[in-house]
Amino acid sequence: MTWVGVDVGGTKVLAVRIDAAGEVEATATRPMPGRSAGADAVEEAVALAARDVYGDREPSALGVSAAGLVDAEGERFLFGAHLPWRDAPVRRVLAERTGLPVVLDNDANCAAHAELVAGAAQGVRSAILITIGTGIGGAVVLDGRVVRGAHGLAGEFGHMQVVPDGLACECGLRGCWEQYCSGRALERVTRVALGRHLDGPEVTALARAGDRVALSSFASVGTWLGVGAAGLVSAFDPELVVVGGGVSAVGDLLLDPARTALSGSLQGTAYRAVPPLVPARLGPGAGAIGAALLARDGRS
Repeated sequence: MTWVGVDVGGTKVLAVRIDAAGEVEATATRPMPGRSAGADAVEEAVALAARDVYGDREPSALGVSAAGLVDAEGERFLFGAHLPWRDAPVRRVLAERTGLPVVLDNDANCAAHAELVAGAAQGVRSAILITIGTGIGGAVVLDGRVVRGAHGLAGEFGHMQVVPDGLACECGLRGCWEQYCSGRALERVTRVALGRHLDGPEVTALARAGDRVALSSFASVGTWLGVGAAGLVSAFDPELVVVGGGVSAVGDLLLDPARTALSGSLQGTAYRAVPPLVPARLGPGAGAIGAALLARDGRS
Protein backbone atom coordinates (compact mmCIF):
# COMPACT_ATOMS: atom_id res chain seq x y z
CA MET A 1 0.00 0.00 0.00
CA THR A 2 1.10 3.56 -0.69
CA TRP A 3 0.00 7.05 0.29
CA VAL A 4 0.62 10.38 -1.40
CA GLY A 5 1.17 13.79 0.13
CA VAL A 6 1.09 17.07 -1.79
CA ASP A 7 2.41 20.33 -0.35
CA VAL A 8 0.79 23.40 -1.94
CA GLY A 9 3.06 26.40 -1.39
CA GLY A 10 3.44 29.89 -2.74
CA THR A 11 5.81 29.00 -5.58
CA LYS A 12 5.59 25.24 -6.14
CA VAL A 13 3.56 22.08 -5.63
CA LEU A 14 5.62 19.21 -4.17
CA ALA A 15 4.32 15.63 -4.12
CA VAL A 16 5.72 12.53 -2.39
CA ARG A 17 4.70 8.88 -2.27
CA ILE A 18 5.38 6.87 0.88
CA ASP A 19 5.15 3.20 1.74
CA ALA A 20 3.61 1.60 4.84
CA ALA A 21 6.79 2.29 6.84
CA GLY A 22 6.67 5.99 5.94
CA GLU A 23 9.67 5.81 3.61
CA VAL A 24 9.60 8.13 0.59
CA GLU A 25 9.41 6.14 -2.63
CA ALA A 26 9.05 8.96 -5.18
CA THR A 27 8.87 12.74 -5.44
CA ALA A 28 7.66 15.22 -8.07
CA THR A 29 7.46 18.99 -8.34
CA ARG A 30 5.29 21.25 -10.44
CA PRO A 31 5.30 25.05 -10.60
CA MET A 32 2.59 26.77 -8.63
CA PRO A 33 0.12 28.67 -10.83
CA GLY A 34 -0.15 32.31 -9.86
CA ARG A 35 -3.15 33.50 -7.87
CA SER A 36 -4.47 35.15 -11.01
CA ALA A 37 -4.76 31.68 -12.58
CA GLY A 38 -7.53 30.85 -10.11
CA ALA A 39 -8.44 27.98 -7.84
CA ASP A 40 -9.14 25.53 -10.66
CA ALA A 41 -5.54 25.81 -11.93
CA VAL A 42 -4.20 25.12 -8.44
CA GLU A 43 -6.46 22.09 -8.03
CA GLU A 44 -5.29 20.76 -11.39
CA ALA A 45 -1.64 21.24 -10.36
CA VAL A 46 -2.30 19.25 -7.16
CA ALA A 47 -3.98 16.43 -9.08
CA LEU A 48 -1.20 16.30 -11.69
CA ALA A 49 1.60 16.35 -9.09
CA ALA A 50 -0.10 13.51 -7.22
CA ARG A 51 -0.41 11.47 -10.40
CA ASP A 52 3.25 12.16 -11.21
CA VAL A 53 4.29 10.20 -8.12
CA TYR A 54 1.77 7.37 -8.10
CA GLY A 55 1.35 6.66 -11.82
CA ASP A 56 -0.56 3.39 -12.14
CA ARG A 57 -0.07 2.55 -8.43
CA GLU A 58 -3.20 4.23 -7.11
CA PRO A 59 -2.66 5.19 -3.45
CA SER A 60 -4.94 4.42 -0.53
CA ALA A 61 -5.40 8.12 0.22
CA LEU A 62 -4.08 11.59 -0.59
CA GLY A 63 -2.92 14.10 2.02
CA VAL A 64 -2.83 17.79 1.12
CA SER A 65 -0.65 20.29 2.95
CA ALA A 66 -1.75 23.87 2.20
CA ALA A 67 -0.14 27.18 3.15
CA GLY A 68 -2.94 29.02 4.92
CA LEU A 69 -5.92 28.75 7.24
CA VAL A 70 -7.65 25.35 7.31
CA ASP A 71 -10.74 24.85 9.44
CA ALA A 72 -10.77 22.58 12.50
CA GLU A 73 -12.57 19.80 10.61
CA GLY A 74 -10.03 19.70 7.78
CA GLU A 75 -12.75 20.40 5.23
CA ARG A 76 -12.30 24.01 4.10
CA PHE A 77 -9.38 26.20 3.20
CA LEU A 78 -10.41 29.56 4.63
CA PHE A 79 -7.68 32.00 3.58
CA GLY A 80 -4.05 32.11 2.47
CA ALA A 81 -2.00 35.12 1.53
CA HIS A 82 -0.29 33.22 -1.31
CA LEU A 83 -3.12 30.94 -2.54
CA PRO A 84 -6.38 31.78 -4.38
CA TRP A 85 -8.82 29.70 -2.30
CA ARG A 86 -11.25 31.69 -0.13
CA ASP A 87 -13.52 29.73 2.26
CA ALA A 88 -13.47 26.87 -0.22
CA PRO A 89 -14.44 23.19 0.32
CA VAL A 90 -10.99 22.09 -0.83
CA ARG A 91 -11.04 18.59 0.68
CA ARG A 92 -14.26 17.70 -1.15
CA VAL A 93 -13.20 19.35 -4.41
CA LEU A 94 -9.86 17.52 -4.50
CA ALA A 95 -11.50 14.21 -3.58
CA GLU A 96 -13.87 14.63 -6.52
CA ARG A 97 -11.07 15.68 -8.87
CA THR A 98 -8.68 12.85 -7.94
CA GLY A 99 -11.15 10.11 -7.03
CA LEU A 100 -9.19 9.50 -3.81
CA PRO A 101 -9.96 9.90 -0.11
CA VAL A 102 -8.38 13.24 0.87
CA VAL A 103 -7.02 14.55 4.17
CA LEU A 104 -6.43 18.33 4.33
CA ASP A 105 -4.36 20.30 6.83
CA ASN A 106 -2.25 23.43 7.18
CA ASP A 107 1.27 23.01 5.78
CA ALA A 108 3.12 23.68 9.04
CA ASN A 109 0.86 21.28 10.94
CA CYS A 110 1.76 18.63 8.37
CA ALA A 111 5.46 19.41 8.70
CA ALA A 112 5.23 19.25 12.50
CA HIS A 113 3.52 15.85 12.30
CA ALA A 114 6.31 14.59 10.01
CA GLU A 115 9.04 15.87 12.34
CA LEU A 116 7.27 14.26 15.34
CA VAL A 117 6.95 10.90 13.59
CA ALA A 118 10.26 10.69 11.74
CA GLY A 119 12.27 13.88 12.16
CA ALA A 120 13.94 16.30 14.52
CA ALA A 121 11.12 16.26 17.10
CA GLN A 122 10.96 12.50 17.66
CA GLY A 123 10.56 11.83 21.37
CA VAL A 124 9.91 15.52 22.14
CA ARG A 125 6.79 16.46 24.12
CA SER A 126 6.78 20.21 23.39
CA ALA A 127 8.16 22.04 20.39
CA ILE A 128 7.65 25.00 18.10
CA LEU A 129 7.96 24.51 14.35
CA ILE A 130 8.65 27.52 12.12
CA THR A 131 8.55 27.01 8.36
CA ILE A 132 10.23 29.64 6.20
CA GLY A 133 9.48 29.69 2.50
CA THR A 134 7.62 32.29 0.48
CA GLY A 135 6.21 33.35 3.85
CA ILE A 136 6.23 31.93 7.39
CA GLY A 137 4.12 29.12 8.74
CA GLY A 138 4.16 27.57 12.17
CA ALA A 139 2.90 24.86 14.44
CA VAL A 140 2.73 24.24 18.18
CA VAL A 141 3.41 20.81 19.68
CA LEU A 142 2.24 20.22 23.27
CA ASP A 143 2.12 16.83 25.01
CA GLY A 144 3.42 15.23 21.83
CA ARG A 145 0.53 16.41 19.64
CA VAL A 146 0.04 19.21 17.15
CA VAL A 147 -2.26 21.83 18.69
CA ARG A 148 -4.71 23.27 16.15
CA GLY A 149 -6.60 25.67 18.40
CA ALA A 150 -10.33 26.27 18.86
CA HIS A 151 -10.97 26.84 15.16
CA GLY A 152 -8.03 24.98 13.62
CA LEU A 153 -6.04 28.17 13.06
CA ALA A 154 -3.23 28.00 15.65
CA GLY A 155 0.36 28.57 14.56
CA GLU A 156 -0.08 31.44 12.10
CA PHE A 157 3.10 33.03 13.40
CA GLY A 158 3.97 34.70 10.11
CA HIS A 159 1.16 37.21 10.55
CA MET A 160 2.03 38.35 14.03
CA GLN A 161 2.70 42.08 13.81
CA VAL A 162 6.34 42.79 14.69
CA VAL A 163 6.59 46.33 13.27
CA PRO A 164 3.57 48.57 13.90
CA ASP A 165 2.55 50.22 10.61
CA GLY A 166 5.42 48.35 8.93
CA LEU A 167 5.71 46.85 5.46
CA ALA A 168 2.48 45.91 3.71
CA CYS A 169 1.76 42.19 3.70
CA GLU A 170 -0.14 40.11 1.13
CA CYS A 171 -2.57 39.15 3.90
CA GLY A 172 -3.83 42.75 4.05
CA LEU A 173 -2.09 43.73 7.30
CA ARG A 174 1.13 45.68 7.85
CA GLY A 175 4.32 44.81 9.69
CA CYS A 176 3.83 41.03 9.68
CA TRP A 177 6.80 38.91 10.76
CA GLU A 178 7.06 37.23 7.34
CA GLN A 179 7.72 40.59 5.69
CA TYR A 180 11.07 40.62 7.53
CA CYS A 181 11.83 36.90 7.71
CA SER A 182 11.02 34.83 4.60
CA GLY A 183 12.25 34.03 1.11
CA ARG A 184 10.65 37.17 -0.23
CA ALA A 185 12.20 39.23 2.56
CA LEU A 186 15.62 37.82 1.68
CA GLU A 187 15.16 38.81 -1.96
CA ARG A 188 13.89 42.28 -1.04
CA VAL A 189 16.75 43.07 1.34
CA THR A 190 19.27 41.97 -1.29
CA ARG A 191 17.54 43.95 -4.03
CA VAL A 192 17.61 47.13 -1.94
CA ALA A 193 21.32 46.68 -1.25
CA LEU A 194 22.36 45.75 -4.82
CA GLY A 195 19.81 47.66 -6.87
CA ARG A 196 18.87 44.54 -8.84
CA HIS A 197 16.76 41.45 -8.26
CA LEU A 198 18.26 38.07 -7.34
CA ASP A 199 16.20 35.03 -6.44
CA GLY A 200 16.80 32.98 -3.31
CA PRO A 201 19.19 30.39 -4.85
CA GLU A 202 21.26 33.20 -6.37
CA VAL A 203 21.53 34.99 -3.02
CA THR A 204 22.47 31.69 -1.38
CA ALA A 205 25.20 30.99 -3.93
CA LEU A 206 26.67 34.45 -3.39
CA ALA A 207 26.57 34.04 0.40
CA ARG A 208 28.33 30.70 0.23
CA ALA A 209 30.99 32.35 -1.93
CA GLY A 210 31.51 34.97 0.80
CA ASP A 211 29.71 37.91 -0.80
CA ARG A 212 29.21 40.57 1.89
CA VAL A 213 25.83 41.80 0.67
CA ALA A 214 24.39 38.28 0.51
CA LEU A 215 25.80 37.41 3.93
CA SER A 216 24.31 40.61 5.32
CA SER A 217 20.92 39.68 3.84
CA PHE A 218 20.97 36.31 5.55
CA ALA A 219 22.08 37.97 8.78
CA SER A 220 19.09 40.32 8.59
CA VAL A 221 16.55 37.56 7.92
CA GLY A 222 18.19 35.24 10.46
CA THR A 223 18.14 37.93 13.13
CA TRP A 224 14.43 38.47 12.59
CA LEU A 225 13.96 34.71 12.80
CA GLY A 226 15.65 34.66 16.20
CA VAL A 227 13.73 37.67 17.49
CA GLY A 228 10.40 36.12 16.53
CA ALA A 229 11.42 32.72 17.89
CA ALA A 230 12.26 34.35 21.24
CA GLY A 231 8.70 35.62 21.53
CA LEU A 232 7.36 32.13 20.86
CA VAL A 233 9.74 30.59 23.38
CA SER A 234 8.56 33.11 25.97
CA ALA A 235 4.96 32.17 25.22
CA PHE A 236 5.26 28.37 25.09
CA ASP A 237 8.55 27.36 26.82
CA PRO A 238 9.21 24.50 24.34
CA GLU A 239 11.93 21.87 24.56
CA LEU A 240 12.92 22.54 20.96
CA VAL A 241 12.51 25.02 18.11
CA VAL A 242 12.54 23.35 14.68
CA VAL A 243 13.03 25.45 11.54
CA GLY A 244 11.83 24.04 8.23
CA GLY A 245 10.68 25.25 4.82
CA GLY A 246 12.64 25.97 1.66
CA VAL A 247 14.73 28.84 3.03
CA SER A 248 15.90 26.71 5.97
CA ALA A 249 17.77 24.45 3.53
CA VAL A 250 20.66 26.95 3.60
CA GLY A 251 21.46 25.81 7.15
CA ASP A 252 23.77 27.84 9.34
CA LEU A 253 23.79 30.85 7.00
CA LEU A 254 20.32 31.45 8.41
CA LEU A 255 20.38 29.56 11.70
CA ASP A 256 23.57 30.97 13.23
CA PRO A 257 22.30 34.59 13.31
CA ALA A 258 18.92 33.25 14.44
CA ARG A 259 20.48 31.43 17.41
CA THR A 260 22.36 34.57 18.41
CA ALA A 261 19.21 36.69 18.21
CA LEU A 262 17.16 34.08 20.08
CA SER A 263 19.54 34.15 23.04
CA GLY A 264 19.83 37.94 22.90
CA SER A 265 16.07 38.52 22.79
CA LEU A 266 14.99 36.12 25.54
CA GLN A 267 14.70 37.20 29.14
CA GLY A 268 16.61 35.50 31.95
CA THR A 269 18.95 33.43 29.80
CA ALA A 270 21.41 33.12 32.69
CA TYR A 271 18.69 31.38 34.72
CA ARG A 272 16.74 29.34 32.20
CA ALA A 273 17.29 26.80 29.44
CA VAL A 274 17.38 28.28 25.95
CA PRO A 275 15.86 25.62 23.67
CA PRO A 276 18.00 24.39 20.78
CA LEU A 277 17.10 25.89 17.41
CA VAL A 278 17.61 23.12 14.87
CA PRO A 279 16.86 22.47 11.20
CA ALA A 280 13.96 20.21 10.25
CA ARG A 281 15.47 16.79 9.66
CA LEU A 282 13.11 16.11 6.76
CA GLY A 283 14.00 19.40 5.09
CA PRO A 284 11.72 21.35 2.76
CA GLY A 285 9.76 18.17 1.97
CA ALA A 286 8.44 17.84 5.53
CA GLY A 287 5.02 19.30 4.65
CA ALA A 288 4.41 16.82 1.84
CA ILE A 289 5.73 13.91 3.92
CA GLY A 290 3.54 14.95 6.84
CA ALA A 291 0.49 15.14 4.58
CA ALA A 292 1.19 11.62 3.34
CA LEU A 293 1.61 10.39 6.93
CA LEU A 294 -1.71 12.00 7.91
CA ALA A 295 -3.32 10.25 4.92
CA ARG A 296 -1.87 6.99 6.25
CA ASP A 297 -2.61 7.55 9.96
CA GLY A 298 -5.75 9.70 9.83
CA ARG A 299 -6.02 13.33 10.91
CA SER A 300 -6.53 13.58 14.66
